[in-house]
Amino acid sequence: MELLSEHRCFGGTQRFHRHESAELGLAARFSLFLPPRPKALLVFLAGLTCTEETFTMKAGAQRLASELGLALLMPDTSPRGANVPGEADAWDFGVGAGFYLDATREPWAPHWRMESYLLHELIPRVQRETGLERVGLFGHSMGGHGALTLALRHPGRFQSLSAFAPIAAPMRCPWGRKAFAGYLGEDRAAWAAHDASELMKGRHTPPYPGGILIDQGLADKFLAEQLHPEAFEAACATVGQPLTLRRHAGYDHGYYFIASFIDDHLRHHASQLFA
Repeated sequence: MELLSEHRCFGGTQRFHRHESAELGLAARFSLFLPPRPKALLVFLAGLTCTEETFTMKAGAQRLASELGLALLMPDTSPRGANVPGEADAWDFGVGAGFYLDATREPWAPHWRMESYLLHELIPRVQRETGLERVGLFGHSMGGHGALTLALRHPGRFQSLSAFAPIAAPMRCPWGRKAFAGYLGEDRAAWAAHDASELMKGRHTPPYPGGILIDQGLADKFLAEQLHPEAFEAACATVGQPLTLRRHAGYDHGYYFIASFIDDHLRHHASQLFA
């Protein structure tokens, strides 16, 4: 892995890396914060218009993460540089955005493999190099969708789970339907396998008995049409999954919202990762 830069931060080290990904077939970037005494790894998945730098620089997570002993891994959100026609449509939340799944349709299938990249390549490699066994997962917006679905699709892989303003029922929203049709075709069963609300409804026992935390701003312009947290809330109720879904008046979809509640999420993960 190529070290692009390294910065002292709250007694630990903030690093930015680049490497050639076998799963993506492209170069990929990620950032990694290592506290002085890391005890567990917490992975953050960012949203559509973000990169590995966005959460790292805007969320203000390193101070408390250093105190708690949480290493923070922030991958880029999407494959870059494949020169696939339509790749730029990501900015309209269509195909082009990573969406944290493995595409099955051309021309996306060779490189749009974010699920395999994270689960089989990046996270295991960082675990090996840091010696950290326990892993938590959280994310924002498209990354909140990724956190919820990857945690539910890979039981036992993550020990804690939370999200900020996730796309909680992508089969019901324009963003999700456009991305799923582009990457997976029109097979609704394939769509359901990447929809957090549908995945939760299919469980017979609570996958996270220690609880899932979700924060949602009520001034979020995407809430009514795109996010549907109430669908995930209902799905959790059907299987007895403990869920703390906090709705905050006046907060929007951006990083001022995330920075306001990031400490609660770090403590939520620490309470389960260090149990």
